[in-house]
Formats: sequence, C-alpha cells, structure tokens
Amino acid sequence: MRGSDPDTAEASASGRAFAIGLRNRFRGITVREGMLVRGPVGWGEFSPFAEYGPRECSRWWAACHEAAHQGWPAPVRDRVPVNVTVPAVAPERAHAIVSAGGCATAKVKVAEPGQDPAEDLARVEAVRDALGPSGRVRVDANGAWDVDTAVHMVRALDRFDLEYVEQPCATLDELAAVRRRVQVPVAADESIRRAEDPLKVRAADAADIVVLKVQPLGGVRAALRVAEACGLPVVVSSAVETSVGLAAGVALAAALPELPYACGLATMQMLTADVTDEPLSPERGFLPVRPVEVDERRLRAVEVDPTAWRERAAAARNAADGALGTG
Repeated sequence: MRGSDPDTAEASASGRAFAIGLRNRFRGITVREGMLVRGPVGWGEFSPFAEYGPRECSRWWAACHEAAHQGWPAPVRDRVPVNVTVPAVAPERAHAIVSAGGCATAKVKVAEPGQDPAEDLARVEAVRDALGPSGRVRVDANGAWDVDTAVHMVRALDRFDLEYVEQPCATLDELAAVRRRVQVPVAADESIRRAEDPLKVRAADAADIVVLKVQPLGGVRAALRVAEACGLPVVVSSAVETSVGLAAGVALAAALPELPYACGLATMQMLTADVTDEPLSPERGFLPVRPVEVDERRLRAVEVDPTAWRERAAAARNAADGALGTG
C-alpha cells in the first residue's frame, strides 16, 4: 500500500477521531484515542499510541487502509477463544475482573512501575483463585525486568501454574537468556511489533510463542506473513482498540491455520464506550468472527477534533512513501 494513493489521502483527510475512557489505567493512560476511517469495504481504525513516530505509525496506517479498502482473507473458523486482561490493579479488583470476564484464560499485567513484587504475586494469586485450578494464567511484564529479576519472578509466579510469560525483558538476547533458565514458556510481543525485523526473534531462539498485533504489523496479511515466517505458535492480541480495530485482530486469528492459545482480544471490557451497537465482547470465552458496523450516534458521543489525528495519518503516509522510495 503506497501512502501516495489518492484514495488513501482522501480517507485520512476525512477520518473521524475518538477519545474513550478506560475503566482502569493501562500502559500509563486513562483515555484511548484514535481515528476511524470509512472505505469501500468497511471501517478501519488508526490508533497508534502517542509516543510512536511517523515511521512506526506507517504500519498502523497500512492496517487501517487494509480494513477500509481491501478487507481480510477468508476465515478458517467462525469463533476465536480469548483471554480476559487484568491491569495492574489490587487483588480484589483483579478477582472481580476475572469473575466477570467469562473467560477460562487470564493475562495479568505485572512489573508495573511503582509497584513491588509482592503486589504482582497477590494479583496473580487472586486471578488463579477466580479462575479455579483448570483456568490458564499468563503474565505480561512489558519488558520491564532485567534477566535475573525475570528469572526470580517467573519462578515465584509459577507457583500459580503459569501458561507462559510475555516479554519478561526488553531485548532478544535477554529473552533468550531467561528462556534458558526457566521452565515456563516465553512469549515475545514488543520484540515482534516494535522491531525493524520481526523475524529475528526466531533466529535468536528467544521465544516459544509470538504475540502478533494487527495494527503494529501493518495489517492482517502482513501479520500472517510474519506468523508463517516465524514458524512458532501465535497468540493474537489487541492494542486496546474499539470494536473496529478488534475486528481486524479477530480476522487475523480466524485466518491462522492453527490457533493453539486463547487470544488477547477481549479488551472491549477495558473501555467505557464503543462505536457500535454490537461490541465485540466475549461469549463463554469466545469472540464471534463477524464484521463491525459503526453506529453514528455512538461515534458522535465519543468524537473529538480530528485535526491532530489527520495530521498524524498524513505523516504516516509520508513515512510509508519514504520507505518505498516514493517520497
């Protein structure tokens, strides 16, 4: 997808921006912002986080363009298993989130700045209690630990029978070192979605599982190519999008030849509003594979001035042009 495509420029210039509150602080934010674009085949979402520059945003724009202008590959399943996501909250709140989530798997955020390891242990213990012995618990450190801390914490947390640990450290070398020293499988997230070459994770022998997100990888088709080249089990996760963005994640999960793990796509529960009358929310631990239609009334209720988002989209398009040698 070339950013200089006239249809692409027109779409970004007419995009509609939104701001939706989060029920709990997540990744340091309390409001999720982005832009929705209507194309000939449906709606696309462009919602890179504030710290991302134009070059990184160009992938997010490519995913938005794909959804609005191309659509997605045919699914091989009609529903996708999902996990409930537990932010770095108090144990009582964590227990309540899991109990209300309706999922048999939970992903728990750990290593939150300003919190100590005892809080992580208490939160994961509460989640295990809420799920019961047959549920699956995975933890996500977002690359915050060094190797020795990661090894210590993974071993301590594994008393609650971890399914895997996601991005315990920041670098591939560190992930590989942790993987050699613990029995719990290691999943790579940031090492895939924020890497210039997402395939290095396999060459470094740094992970047992890869976590793929559609927007950061440039769309469903691009993510499918990464999955095939990595040759590792895949967990599809969201970037805490509206149901429009979540639909792209569901499309990726639905198109994968194999899907051995529950996916991190049950994140609509983290937002206080949505842009559709039929949010993509889990039913008995699954999300349906279906299109999402934006409801005008609901979009207007969360709509904000689009100027800054249209400018970000234009910068992302220009960055894509530069990468392709057309700028």
